[in-house]
Amino acid sequence: MTDLTFAGIDGVLILSAYAVIMLVIGYFSGRGDKTLHDSMSNYYLAGKNLGFVALFFTLYATQYSGNTIIGYAPTAYRTGFAWLQSITFMTIIIGVYLLFAPRLYVVSKKLNFITPADWITYRFKSKAVTILAVLLMLWGLGNYLLEQLVAIGQAASSLTGGTIPYQVAVIAFVLVMLIYEWLGGMKAVAFTDVMQGLVLMVGIVVFLGGALYLVGGNFTSATEFIANTEPAKLGVPEMMTSVNWLSMILLVGFGAAIYPHAVQRIFAAESERTLKRSFSRMAWMPPITTGLVFVIGILGIALIPNLNEAGSEQLVGLMANEIAGINGFFYWVMIIFFGAIVAAIVSTADSVLLSFSSIVSNDIYSRFINPNAPERKKVMVGKVTGVLAVGVLLWIAWYPPATLYEIFVLKFELLVQVFPAFVLGLYWKRMAAQPVFWGMLAGAVIAGVLTWTGHKTVFGIHGGVIGLAANFLIAVAGSYLVTVEATEEEKEELKKIDLA
Repeated sequence: MTDLTFAGIDGVLILSAYAVIMLVIGYFSGRGDKTLHDSMSNYYLAGKNLGFVALFFTLYATQYSGNTIIGYAPTAYRTGFAWLQSITFMTIIIGVYLLFAPRLYVVSKKLNFITPADWITYRFKSKAVTILAVLLMLWGLGNYLLEQLVAIGQAASSLTGGTIPYQVAVIAFVLVMLIYEWLGGMKAVAFTDVMQGLVLMVGIVVFLGGALYLVGGNFTSATEFIANTEPAKLGVPEMMTSVNWLSMILLVGFGAAIYPHAVQRIFAAESERTLKRSFSRMAWMPPITTGLVFVIGILGIALIPNLNEAGSEQLVGLMANEIAGINGFFYWVMIIFFGAIVAAIVSTADSVLLSFSSIVSNDIYSRFINPNAPERKKVMVGKVTGVLAVGVLLWIAWYPPATLYEIFVLKFELLVQVFPAFVLGLYWKRMAAQPVFWGMLAGAVIAGVLTWTGHKTVFGIHGGVIGLAANFLIAVAGSYLVTVEATEEEKEELKKIDLA
């Protein structure tokens, strides 16, 4: 993103204010709670007591990260109206959540789950299935965290007009994140999400208002400009683009719904009613958030035309410079808005890091290395592992390997392979561990090979979707072919989730 030439020292002050607020929230979230660091449920799931406001905003922050603003607007700029798909796949995520979230919540409450792998372990009673699912989830979380670290550096450096260099910005905010998360766990994460979500929503609306003012006050003038200069971005997409659109909907719709940190928010809800209320409000967020960002990208074509791919990655910063010049009101709103973007990126990164730590602690250390360790030690192992993971990803983020959108796509290719085991296993009692394992493995290998050999799509279909199709086929057909008589103990276990 380009430096915001209007900001400089004002941007430094705003970022410092956000950092202080996040640290204060972290301090008060953990203050006075003597059991916070002695219980995995308290530290990683806020005691499974998140109310409606906190749950809604932490779900919002999970689904909408810095990539939504910094990455989606440039993609709309390059793609044109075909990027309407971003609204579609953000909407379908909510639909997929509602397929399994209420049922999974009831099961998790009954059986005291901490991580998504707890469900996989309980359902299939297979170390192989659990380990493979854990590795795929850690892969997805690692990629997502890397994406956020890159976005933190770009946004903070831009807001300060280069006063804070990219690398310094990443380190500074990573330290802030580690401190408040260490102090307050999920409580700190959820409460910072409330602050950041509110400011981000208001900022997007004002940003759009400023962009509309600069292009003549209406959307029609922008579309007329596009029709005259780049009509391909306005026309009906080609068949290959439409196929790719459908593929992207499947990849993101199934993949994002089983983000480990999103699933853990399902576990953290105080009641099933609170969970359903939060999702009913979330259903309005794709047009309000992704839809407005899409419009901003389209307006950018008329406002700052003829940017190449590298230049278009700077679109949001370039537009912010123009908007800030309108008057003093827009100047300060742009600074506060970009501060909120940085804070929102941090809020997504902290959720991912917390989930990453919990999986290492609960599903690797506690399950396979030291099952008898006290909970306080398990929590500490997760914290330390999280710090080490951030260190490795910081080294990678020092010189970002791809555009944000490319990083965004990469994480879903493997993560989505957990979907059949995770969701079908919730409803279908015949689903068996062995075909689930081989289906998940085959899907991951197919998706990985296609992605890493440069074949991200085949005839417009993402490698992850091709792998997912093979995964479903093997898991379902194999479960029909394999006849495994459940023991009486296993039948009793299945009765607990109404599958017997």
